[in-house]
Amino acid sequence: MPSEAHTGPGRTATLPLPPMTWNAWGDPALAKPLTDDIRALLEQLLGVTPQDAPAPTADEVRLRPSALPADDLAALAAIVGAQHVSAGDADRLPRAGGKSTPDLLRRRSRDEQDAPDAVVLPGTEEEIAAVLALCSERRIAVVPFGGGTSVVGGLDPVRGDFTAVLSLDLRRLDALLHLDEVSGEATLGAGLTGPQAEELLAARGFELGHYPQSFRFATIGGFAATRSSGQDSAGHGRFDDMVRGLRVVTPAGVLDLGRGPASAAGPDLRQLFIGSEGTLGVITAVRLRVHPTPAVRRYEAWSFPDFATGAAALRAVEQQGTGPTVLRLSDETETGVNLAMTAKIGGGQVTSGCLAVTVFEGTAEQTGARHRLTREVMLANGGTSLGEEPARAWEHGRFDAPYLRDSLLDCGALCETLETATAWSNLDRLKGEVTAALQTALQAGGSTSLVMCHISHVYATGASLYFTVLGAQKGDPIEQWAAAKAAAGDAIMAAGGTITHHHAVGTDHRPWMPQEIGDLGAAVLRAVKAAVDPAGILNPGKLIP
Repeated sequence: MPSEAHTGPGRTATLPLPPMTWNAWGDPALAKPLTDDIRALLEQLLGVTPQDAPAPTADEVRLRPSALPADDLAALAAIVGAQHVSAGDADRLPRAGGKSTPDLLRRRSRDEQDAPDAVVLPGTEEEIAAVLALCSERRIAVVPFGGGTSVVGGLDPVRGDFTAVLSLDLRRLDALLHLDEVSGEATLGAGLTGPQAEELLAARGFELGHYPQSFRFATIGGFAATRSSGQDSAGHGRFDDMVRGLRVVTPAGVLDLGRGPASAAGPDLRQLFIGSEGTLGVITAVRLRVHPTPAVRRYEAWSFPDFATGAAALRAVEQQGTGPTVLRLSDETETGVNLAMTAKIGGGQVTSGCLAVTVFEGTAEQTGARHRLTREVMLANGGTSLGEEPARAWEHGRFDAPYLRDSLLDCGALCETLETATAWSNLDRLKGEVTAALQTALQAGGSTSLVMCHISHVYATGASLYFTVLGAQKGDPIEQWAAAKAAAGDAIMAAGGTITHHHAVGTDHRPWMPQEIGDLGAAVLRAVKAAVDPAGILNPGKLIP
């Protein structure tokens, strides 16, 4: 029999902690304090006078007391082992939500905060199935937890009518289960982080090549559950393009989906669970397309006189299929702000206009040919080459921007991101209307703002727009951002964009889902939910209208 489960309000963690610190993005050792130049820039552009206010320590945070009775904890411990269950505050706090700006602002509050009532770390599919059966019987909600990187409220411990809510941490599902070197397929445990997966594959000479900004902390299961799109998507595709099969444990049973590279056996059921955000089942393993580790990487950055010219060049590159792995374009505001903040983009080569980045991977022959073809198109469409350095500088810092956000929030600035996508013919309209909506909403709240944008992912027929918003915190910054976000969401819908391109839905985008998929589409999702999760315990309040 397992020993008694940990049930106290403990301030000492008894479970392995998530890879990110509880009140900020990522690893505290990589934090980016604001330089004097950035502080001066904030005051000049936004009227923010940086005043670092002391935030509460983890010991000072007050959590809502756990509502999970001792007999439920004991029952969970009997399934996974007492060492893998905790209702202690030190284990609940790091899993209290994701890493959106509202999430981080709540972590800075000295008011009572919400958190899951307990944390469970299962090690097998059988244990997951047993946990889901127990929770269905006892009316306990279950929130699957991977790397904790959600920026759309996907990890909020929504109780609704349930007696309690459980965080189901999947980190123990962390193996390379199979590698088919002939077919170029790898089966990976859902709990592997991006770096762990790449390290295991690299030891065998392969790479997945999925590099979202959350790469260092997000997990294979999370990539699938949120329909992630990495920064190398121009070459390797989105994560859903890589998925060949997956296993999912639901309260109604286990699904093993994907029998071949392609199939005509009815609708593709994999697509029900890719992007399902833990609302329909717990993804335990994903079979993915992988490729040999690239032998060569080549880089080139470009300057365009304006965003429209740069966007037309990216469209020409993508539609002609010249094959860069990375293809991105910053607008004039983002290029200028990044230059002012780093003072060294391209060694000082970038002084105006819009910065574009291209990266190529493969053999020497492949990268040489792709680079040459892309270069010809970029030059023909108004681009000026800046050489390698700006592209290499972008790659060097590609995962670090969220650390700067932490420091901005600490000093009284508002900083957040959102994204959408549309057809090339609608790109300029969508960009203009979302920018105007954000600026108007923040101005109404008394804040000067900067709205920056870049094309983050490209397709033959359209592209994704990724917005970064800076402003001065005024009044309640959570309410301030909620108003701006609502205005942006309404503008996206009115201008023909999708409410989310790769951040997923969570709680934040759920209000716009009826417009996104229609009432009948929402009814279809609810019907699937009823079939696989009759008690409705899986991640309530997310995705499904």
